[in-house]
Amino acid sequence: MPPEPPGPPQEPVRREPDDDSGGDNQLRVAGMIVGTALIFIGFLDIFLSISGGFEIDVIPFLIYFGGVAVWANAVVENITLRYSLIGGALLLAAVFFHYGEVLFWHKQVVFWGTVVVVMYFMFNEPKKPT
Repeated sequence: MPPEPPGPPQEPVRREPDDDSGGDNQLRVAGMIVGTALIFIGFLDIFLSISGGFEIDVIPFLIYFGGVAVWANAVVENITLRYSLIGGALLLAAVFFHYGEVLFWHKQVVFWGTVVVVMYFMFNEPKKPT
């Protein structure tokens, strides 16, 4: 069989640029890390005060809710939900700061609320893109 004549040169397949640039993705990851760390530090202080039976001031709550705001800004895609979470977290932090005192039930609500949210993310499977 004779060799086939070469056809027109093939152009390489061009990909459309992604919506996320490299720098934006790095800032999201940094926000996730910082937000999660702040949530963990605040939660650990609250948990230890519940289990140890000692009183704490409002600083762990400010750290916790500040972490929730940073985490929500980096993770939540829906704009309305994102800014609602950020606003709610900052409002709760301001209320605790203004109130100036942490009662036992405040610690319990934050503790059990965090447990419920963590369990939700543990057992909820993410939807696979089609």
